[in-house]
Amino acid sequence: MSEIVTAIQHERQKEHRLVLRNIGRIDPASIEEYIEHGGYEALRKALTLMRPSDIIQAIKASGLRDRDREARFAGVKWETTANAPGDIKYIICNSSNGEPGDFNDIILESDPHSILESMIITGYAVGAHTGYICINGECQSSDHLDIAIATARQSRLLGDDILGSGFDFDIKVFTGASGYICGEGTALIESIEGNRGEPRYQPPFPEVSGLYGMPTIVHNVETLANVRHIIRNGAEWYTGIGTSESKGTKIFSVRGDARYPGIYEVPFGTTMREVIYELAGGMKSDKRLKAVLVGGPSGICVSEEALDRQFAFEDLAPGVGELIVLDEAKCMLNVVQNIAQFFFNESCGQCTPCREGNKRILETMTRWTTASGHASDIDLIRNLGEMMALTAKCGLGQCAPSAFLTSLPLFEKEYIAHLSDGVCPSGVCATEASEECQACKESL
Repeated sequence: MSEIVTAIQHERQKEHRLVLRNIGRIDPASIEEYIEHGGYEALRKALTLMRPSDIIQAIKASGLRDRDREARFAGVKWETTANAPGDIKYIICNSSNGEPGDFNDIILESDPHSILESMIITGYAVGAHTGYICINGECQSSDHLDIAIATARQSRLLGDDILGSGFDFDIKVFTGASGYICGEGTALIESIEGNRGEPRYQPPFPEVSGLYGMPTIVHNVETLANVRHIIRNGAEWYTGIGTSESKGTKIFSVRGDARYPGIYEVPFGTTMREVIYELAGGMKSDKRLKAVLVGGPSGICVSEEALDRQFAFEDLAPGVGELIVLDEAKCMLNVVQNIAQFFFNESCGQCTPCREGNKRILETMTRWTTASGHASDIDLIRNLGEMMALTAKCGLGQCAPSAFLTSLPLFEKEYIAHLSDGVCPSGVCATEASEECQACKESL
């Protein structure tokens, strides 16, 4: 056991922990420990030494991007909201902006003051006085967050006249039984307003017309966690981390067939090989790596040929940072069928391309896994998936077929074997309908 612990500690040294630096080092319920580790220094600097426009320029100069699939520049969003008319503006921290098995919300649970500090700075920069932290009540606890908010108020770090600056800002916790669709920012806004969680057409974007029709900044937890470090240390310092076009660090949630599944933070520019084989310990069995789903179920599928590509927006975009590692014993058709089942269940049903497209993809793939498909079905699903990517209303429908579309050039022979020969090369899919497949059929 000691050898395993030593190995893990050695690999951890290869990380560059920035937003995760306090995890495991401080008591999340203690504001005193957070302050001892440099907490709220960035806020003090922002409120006493910087104008709102200075903060926005620092975020723009840092190159900070949203840590999600869209990867929009945070500074541009802030500037848009700051320049939008109106005195009422909002900041939203979306902790549901991830994938199943993505545990980036550990920051909110284990270092909540870092998010409070960053939200206050964001509010000061854009002229907002109210923030919402949105959690999924089905799988997240707000205990540490509630304590952090209460102690921050007692310390005059939240509420009226923060640190005697004359700036007022408070934060509310919104707890919802959020479905996957509420990871999309406008669907979350609808949920906060008391409506069904359905995406809005964009534009207008939330930065112009968001919560209650007011200018609103929506960031996920990881994006916000970077803000205080940029303000405290400066944009020039931050741009020294990462690549020429991708600044800072990225958190990866590695799961599947990796030896050491877990959460790792590395600078942009780190290769997939380094994350999987050096940090996550490689494959947990003697089997070879077959594929990796980069960005989770809504991400892209790559093979071992992509191991030396860099995680960067100019090379291999990491999306939300979930890596699902698959060994050679896995059947790609079985994998994409499970993904199709997930998106069929999670679709809000608002737009036809997503509602009907996901249903037909699942229906067709279920036939494939039970040796009742036809080779011409491949073109059918390819065309359907491409149509969904172009016409679905939000990212859920647009990305639902992504795993299949990107895996098809890599594993087309495997798909054809199911359709033409009626066999699963991996021995996973049954030649007759299994109980699982039969249940899938009945759900349609």
